[in-house]
Amino acid sequence: MSSVKIYIVHYSLYGHVETMAREVQRGANAVDGVEATLWQVPETLPELILQKMKAPPKAGDVSEIRPEQLVEADGFLFGFPSRFGVMSAQCKAFFEATNCLWETQALAGKPAGIFWSTGFPGGGQELTALTAVTQLAHHGMIFVPLGYTYGDGMFEMNEMKGGSSYGAGTYAADGSRQPTKLELGQAFHQGKYVAEITRKLKRDVAFPLDIGRVTSRSDNSEHHTDHPV
Repeated sequence: MSSVKIYIVHYSLYGHVETMAREVQRGANAVDGVEATLWQVPETLPELILQKMKAPPKAGDVSEIRPEQLVEADGFLFGFPSRFGVMSAQCKAFFEATNCLWETQALAGKPAGIFWSTGFPGGGQELTALTAVTQLAHHGMIFVPLGYTYGDGMFEMNEMKGGSSYGAGTYAADGSRQPTKLELGQAFHQGKYVAEITRKLKRDVAFPLDIGRVTSRSDNSEHHTDHPV
Protein backbone atom coordinates (compact mmCIF):
# COMPACT_ATOMS: atom_id res chain seq x y z
CA MET A 1 0.00 0.00 0.00
CA SER A 2 1.27 3.48 -0.84
CA SER A 3 2.01 5.89 1.97
CA VAL A 4 -0.89 7.56 3.75
CA LYS A 5 -0.80 11.31 3.18
CA ILE A 6 -1.93 13.60 5.98
CA TYR A 7 -2.13 17.33 5.29
CA ILE A 8 -1.93 19.60 8.32
CA VAL A 9 -3.39 22.86 7.08
CA HIS A 10 -3.24 25.83 9.42
CA TYR A 11 -3.17 29.58 9.90
CA SER A 12 -1.13 31.16 12.65
CA LEU A 13 -0.81 34.88 13.35
CA TYR A 14 1.46 34.90 16.41
CA GLY A 15 2.84 31.37 16.25
CA HIS A 16 0.67 29.54 18.76
CA VAL A 17 -1.22 27.47 16.20
CA GLU A 18 2.01 26.87 14.29
CA THR A 19 3.60 25.40 17.42
CA MET A 20 0.60 23.10 17.87
CA ALA A 21 0.65 22.19 14.17
CA ARG A 22 4.26 21.05 14.32
CA GLU A 23 3.44 18.79 17.24
CA VAL A 24 0.40 17.43 15.40
CA GLN A 25 2.71 16.68 12.48
CA ARG A 26 5.16 14.86 14.76
CA GLY A 27 2.35 12.71 16.09
CA ALA A 28 1.05 11.85 12.62
CA ASN A 29 4.53 10.99 11.36
CA ALA A 30 4.96 8.63 14.30
CA VAL A 31 2.50 6.24 12.63
CA ASP A 32 4.07 3.68 10.30
CA GLY A 33 3.32 4.32 6.64
CA VAL A 34 2.14 7.90 7.20
CA GLU A 35 3.62 10.98 5.56
CA ALA A 36 2.38 14.17 7.24
CA THR A 37 2.97 17.52 5.55
CA LEU A 38 2.59 20.95 7.12
CA TRP A 39 0.86 23.67 5.09
CA GLN A 40 -0.28 27.23 5.79
CA VAL A 41 -3.20 29.02 4.17
CA PRO A 42 -2.57 32.36 2.41
CA GLU A 43 -2.56 35.53 4.47
CA THR A 44 -5.35 37.98 3.71
CA LEU A 45 -4.20 40.93 5.85
CA PRO A 46 -2.07 43.64 4.20
CA GLU A 47 1.57 43.79 5.26
CA LEU A 48 1.05 47.22 6.84
CA ILE A 49 -1.67 45.85 9.12
CA LEU A 50 0.50 42.89 10.09
CA GLN A 51 3.28 45.29 11.01
CA LYS A 52 0.96 47.38 13.17
CA MET A 53 -0.23 44.18 14.87
CA LYS A 54 3.43 43.25 15.49
CA ALA A 55 2.87 39.87 13.86
CA PRO A 56 6.07 37.85 13.39
CA PRO A 57 7.10 36.65 9.90
CA LYS A 58 5.47 33.49 8.59
CA ALA A 59 7.41 30.25 8.85
CA GLY A 60 9.79 30.06 5.93
CA ASP A 61 9.81 26.26 5.85
CA VAL A 62 6.04 25.88 5.43
CA SER A 63 4.54 26.32 1.96
CA GLU A 64 1.20 27.93 1.20
CA ILE A 65 -1.43 25.50 0.02
CA ARG A 66 -3.83 25.91 -2.88
CA PRO A 67 -7.37 24.52 -2.56
CA GLU A 68 -6.90 22.04 -5.42
CA GLN A 69 -4.00 20.42 -3.56
CA LEU A 70 -6.37 19.07 -0.91
CA VAL A 71 -7.36 16.19 -3.20
CA GLU A 72 -3.83 14.77 -2.86
CA ALA A 73 -4.32 13.96 0.84
CA ASP A 74 -5.97 10.96 2.45
CA GLY A 75 -6.77 12.84 5.66
CA PHE A 76 -6.50 16.26 7.26
CA LEU A 77 -5.98 18.23 10.41
CA PHE A 78 -7.05 21.86 10.22
CA GLY A 79 -5.73 24.36 12.75
CA PHE A 80 -6.61 28.01 13.33
CA PRO A 81 -7.00 30.73 15.95
CA SER A 82 -10.51 31.50 17.16
CA ARG A 83 -12.21 34.73 16.19
CA PHE A 84 -15.41 35.29 18.18
CA GLY A 85 -16.07 31.56 18.32
CA VAL A 86 -15.31 30.77 14.67
CA MET A 87 -12.18 30.07 12.63
CA SER A 88 -10.06 33.01 11.51
CA ALA A 89 -11.04 34.83 8.32
CA GLN A 90 -7.95 33.52 6.55
CA CYS A 91 -9.08 29.90 6.99
CA LYS A 92 -12.68 30.77 6.11
CA ALA A 93 -11.48 32.43 2.91
CA PHE A 94 -9.50 29.31 2.08
CA PHE A 95 -12.53 27.06 2.56
CA GLU A 96 -14.66 29.41 0.47
CA ALA A 97 -12.15 28.94 -2.36
CA THR A 98 -12.78 25.17 -2.41
CA ASN A 99 -15.99 25.47 -4.42
CA CYS A 100 -14.74 23.30 -7.29
CA LEU A 101 -13.91 20.52 -4.85
CA TRP A 102 -17.34 20.87 -3.30
CA GLU A 103 -19.05 20.59 -6.69
CA THR A 104 -17.42 17.22 -7.34
CA GLN A 105 -17.42 16.18 -3.67
CA ALA A 106 -13.76 15.33 -4.18
CA LEU A 107 -13.09 15.30 -0.44
CA ALA A 108 -16.10 13.20 0.57
CA GLY A 109 -15.29 10.33 2.90
CA LYS A 110 -11.89 11.69 3.92
CA PRO A 111 -11.29 12.04 7.68
CA ALA A 112 -10.43 15.39 9.23
CA GLY A 113 -9.59 16.66 12.70
CA ILE A 114 -9.54 20.19 14.08
CA PHE A 115 -7.25 22.02 16.53
CA TRP A 116 -7.16 25.66 17.60
CA SER A 117 -6.00 28.49 19.80
CA THR A 118 -8.16 30.93 21.76
CA GLY A 119 -7.25 34.00 23.77
CA PHE A 120 -8.78 33.10 27.12
CA PRO A 121 -11.02 30.46 28.75
CA GLY A 122 -14.51 30.48 27.35
CA GLY A 123 -16.81 28.93 24.80
CA GLY A 124 -14.25 29.23 22.02
CA GLN A 125 -12.54 26.02 23.11
CA GLU A 126 -15.64 24.10 21.96
CA LEU A 127 -17.57 26.57 19.81
CA THR A 128 -14.66 27.11 17.42
CA ALA A 129 -14.62 23.40 16.61
CA LEU A 130 -18.41 23.14 16.36
CA THR A 131 -18.67 26.01 13.89
CA ALA A 132 -15.78 24.60 11.84
CA VAL A 133 -17.52 21.27 11.40
CA THR A 134 -19.92 22.90 8.93
CA GLN A 135 -17.06 23.28 6.45
CA LEU A 136 -16.28 19.57 6.68
CA ALA A 137 -19.93 18.56 6.43
CA HIS A 138 -20.54 20.40 3.16
CA HIS A 139 -17.56 18.59 1.65
CA GLY A 140 -18.75 15.24 2.98
CA MET A 141 -15.61 14.80 5.06
CA ILE A 142 -15.64 12.66 8.18
CA PHE A 143 -15.06 14.70 11.34
CA VAL A 144 -12.77 12.82 13.72
CA PRO A 145 -13.17 14.18 17.25
CA LEU A 146 -10.55 13.47 19.88
CA GLY A 147 -13.07 12.17 22.37
CA TYR A 148 -11.38 11.36 25.66
CA THR A 149 -8.70 9.19 24.06
CA TYR A 150 -5.93 11.34 25.58
CA GLY A 151 -6.65 9.64 28.89
CA ASP A 152 -5.76 11.37 32.17
CA GLY A 153 -4.59 14.44 30.28
CA MET A 154 -8.23 15.21 29.45
CA PHE A 155 -9.12 15.49 33.14
CA GLU A 156 -6.23 17.65 34.38
CA MET A 157 -7.53 20.24 36.86
CA ASN A 158 -4.32 21.54 38.43
CA GLU A 159 -3.30 23.68 35.47
CA MET A 160 -5.02 25.62 32.73
CA LYS A 161 -5.29 23.50 29.60
CA GLY A 162 -6.84 24.14 26.23
CA GLY A 163 -8.54 21.53 24.09
CA SER A 164 -11.67 19.45 24.48
CA SER A 165 -13.24 16.29 23.18
CA TYR A 166 -13.41 17.99 19.78
CA GLY A 167 -9.65 18.36 19.43
CA ALA A 168 -6.44 19.82 20.80
CA GLY A 169 -6.27 23.46 21.80
CA THR A 170 -4.21 26.08 23.56
CA TYR A 171 -4.59 29.54 25.10
CA ALA A 172 -2.63 32.52 23.82
CA ALA A 173 -3.78 35.04 26.46
CA ASP A 174 -2.15 38.37 25.57
CA GLY A 175 0.24 36.54 23.26
CA SER A 176 2.89 35.86 25.88
CA ARG A 177 1.54 32.45 26.89
CA GLN A 178 2.84 29.53 24.85
CA PRO A 179 1.40 26.00 24.47
CA THR A 180 2.21 23.94 27.55
CA LYS A 181 3.72 20.48 27.70
CA LEU A 182 0.27 19.04 28.40
CA GLU A 183 -1.28 20.86 25.42
CA LEU A 184 1.54 19.82 23.12
CA GLY A 185 1.12 16.24 24.29
CA GLN A 186 -2.55 16.40 23.36
CA ALA A 187 -1.63 17.81 19.93
CA PHE A 188 0.86 14.98 19.37
CA HIS A 189 -1.78 12.45 20.39
CA GLN A 190 -4.36 13.98 18.05
CA GLY A 191 -1.98 13.84 15.10
CA LYS A 192 -1.24 10.21 15.80
CA TYR A 193 -4.88 9.35 16.43
CA VAL A 194 -6.20 10.91 13.20
CA ALA A 195 -3.32 9.37 11.23
CA GLU A 196 -4.14 5.90 12.55
CA ILE A 197 -7.80 6.27 11.59
CA THR A 198 -6.86 7.61 8.16
CA ARG A 199 -4.51 4.69 7.57
CA LYS A 200 -7.25 2.22 8.47
CA LEU A 201 -9.76 3.93 6.19
CA LYS A 202 -7.35 3.98 3.27
CA ARG A 203 -6.68 0.29 3.74
CA ASP A 204 -10.36 -0.66 3.95
CA VAL A 205 -12.05 1.86 1.62
CA ALA A 206 -11.41 2.44 -2.07
CA PHE A 207 -11.17 6.13 -3.01
CA PRO A 208 -12.51 8.03 -4.77
CA LEU A 209 -16.01 7.05 -3.66
CA ASP A 210 -18.83 6.63 -6.16
CA ILE A 211 -20.36 10.09 -5.75
CA GLY A 212 -22.70 12.07 -7.96
CA ARG A 213 -21.66 15.56 -9.00
CA VAL A 214 -23.36 18.49 -7.27
CA THR A 215 -25.73 20.25 -9.62
CA SER A 216 -24.49 23.76 -10.36
CA ARG A 217 -26.47 26.80 -11.43
CA SER A 218 -25.49 26.32 -15.05
CA ASP A 219 -26.67 22.71 -14.96
CA ASN A 220 -30.04 23.22 -13.35
CA SER A 221 -30.69 26.36 -11.35
CA GLU A 222 -34.15 25.17 -10.29
CA HIS A 223 -32.70 22.34 -8.22
CA HIS A 224 -29.62 24.15 -7.02
CA THR A 225 -29.45 24.53 -3.23
CA ASP A 226 -25.87 25.02 -2.12
CA HIS A 227 -23.71 26.83 -4.65
CA PRO A 228 -21.95 29.85 -3.11
CA VAL A 229 -22.95 33.29 -4.38
